[in-house]
Amino acid sequence: MIVGYHCIFSTYGFWLPNDPRGSWSEFVASWNLFYAGGSVTKLGTRRSVAAARLNAQEIQRRTSTKNALMHKPVTLTGIQARAVGMGFAIGCQVKGYRIHACAIMPQHVHLFVGRTATDIRTVVGDFKRFATMELCRQNLHPAQHGWPERAPVWARGSWCVYLHADDVQRVIEYINGNPLRDGLPPQHWGCVKPWPGGNHSAG
Repeated sequence: MIVGYHCIFSTYGFWLPNDPRGSWSEFVASWNLFYAGGSVTKLGTRRSVAAARLNAQEIQRRTSTKNALMHKPVTLTGIQARAVGMGFAIGCQVKGYRIHACAIMPQHVHLFVGRTATDIRTVVGDFKRFATMELCRQNLHPAQHGWPERAPVWARGSWCVYLHADDVQRVIEYINGNPLRDGLPPQHWGCVKPWPGGNHSAG
């Protein structure tokens, strides 16, 4: 029985085509995500290879892709991340969604969203929209241009894994551990609700 979803989505310009990066994920051998088009580079390792030395051709390809972006890549500051978390909380209030774990990183977000009747891609789109609205409300939008001509905050699409009851603890620990693995302090978000124990109908 599906009890929720582990959703990952990035800020604009973070994941690039054929970017040779993996993750620490315990349930995906490598999530080499990007949302600007192209094809995924498969990696046969569970370890991050973000720091691996790139050859000249790879460097040139990555540089060309970044230069081709219409806007600057977005990296969230701590204050902007706080606004994003507030936007997620508003989304939960308005739409009735439940978030059971959340990590808002400078260039991507991890969410454990409880089961819902709404398509999870729509749910992620709602969270992006409410987060962007809150950034605008607080005058914290990265582009700092006039609405609606602002550059996007988020890359297109998302990556979502359907979760069963025996996945829950592992996923919560993984998401909560993301800031620590990047040398950041633990995160505590008001939008996060405790997992309801033995109740596996999270939505």
